[in-house]
Amino acid sequence: MGEISITKLLVVGVLIVLLFGTKKLRTLGGDLGAAIKGFKKAMNDEDSATKAATGAEASAERISHKE
Repeated sequence: MGEISITKLLVVGVLIVLLFGTKKLRTLGGDLGAAIKGFKKAMNDEDSATKAATGAEASAERISHKE
């Protein structure tokens, strides 16, 4: 197949811009960026909720086992 050179990448890039147009590509990029931000926020929220729940369970166990 051969190696992928910079000229081949440029040709593919130009063809994509000609096929879709810059406005549609800009919109697609914005939508992709918003989706990635939403995914990261959801992952951070889930991690913080898990840590909070684990911390609450651990403190409850310590209190109940002090007998």
